[in-house]
Amino acid sequence: MDDHTRDPSVDPPRGEPTGWRADGRWEHATLRRAVVHGVRLYNSSAFHESHDCFESEWYNYGRGTTESAFAHGMVQVAAGAYKHFDFENDDGMASLFETALQYLHGVPRDYYGVDILDVRTTLTNALVDPSVLDGWRIELDGERPTARRVDYEYAERLE
Repeated sequence: MDDHTRDPSVDPPRGEPTGWRADGRWEHATLRRAVVHGVRLYNSSAFHESHDCFESEWYNYGRGTTESAFAHGMVQVAAGAYKHFDFENDDGMASLFETALQYLHGVPRDYYGVDILDVRTTLTNALVDPSVLDGWRIELDGERPTARRVDYEYAERLE
């Protein structure tokens, strides 16, 4: 674990997702923090801000790591949704989702609390019928949380 990914103030999960260690700490707490904010922002249709949360963390990990693949995949998920909802560009969405699926392939099903199987399934279905994105929210710790002020503040600090 690198010092730049440690943060003892990050809350524990519900359950025991990949990334939560047996000693009661996150393997990469800053990744969990970005995940919480990024998922909440995505679920509130703040796709650009969600993208920024995952992108900021993506740069902390070396190429070929699961952490990097996950963060990069989630960047593509947020960017694809941005293309679909904000620009009505489903070709752009499809391209980004196809890339996301490549990055998320092999990422454990419950990674840092995100239901990756649901994400992959939804992206795959959206390639055929983009309307499946309407009302879809990313599951985190068994819930589908939405953004609060603290999530927007976190994203603003990344700029």
